[in-house]
Amino acid sequence: MYKVKVNEHHLFEIDKNNINNQEEKFDSIVVKDGEFHIIHNHKSYTATVLDANYTEKTFLIRVNNNEYNIQVQDKFDILLQQLGMGNLKNKKVNQIKAPMPGLVLRFEKNIGDTIKKGESVLILEAMKMENMIKSPGDAVIKNILVKTGQAVEKNQILIELE
Repeated sequence: MYKVKVNEHHLFEIDKNNINNQEEKFDSIVVKDGEFHIIHNHKSYTATVLDANYTEKTFLIRVNNNEYNIQVQDKFDILLQQLGMGNLKNKKVNQIKAPMPGLVLRFEKNIGDTIKKGESVLILEAMKMENMIKSPGDAVIKNILVKTGQAVEKNQILIELE
């Protein structure tokens, strides 16, 4: 089962051919990558995926020249929500720690920079490999606690965020 929120206002529960516990029959074909032709209740629709964030399960879709923001929850998201753990990905992160011992090679961002989740912040060399350390969430860099060329230990705080 999936829970689908459209434009923050409309919520649908989809399970196989059922939408909100009513059987829906439709036919669809892939026209090209990211574009679909759908027939539902004898009406024709063209759907195009304009943007897809598979990590966050959010999509921007155009259907017959109308744009819709879609947010999808799968059975695991629903279970986490039922267990009271649905807000884990919204947890504020205050620091970036070294995931392994290594040597700080260079910084990709500076103090005061706004960073997005998944954006590269610094490069850490470990076992002769360069490892991109990414931001765990959206934040602003408050303080950098290490210097280029400095050796760091696992779990050492590298950067403070606000």
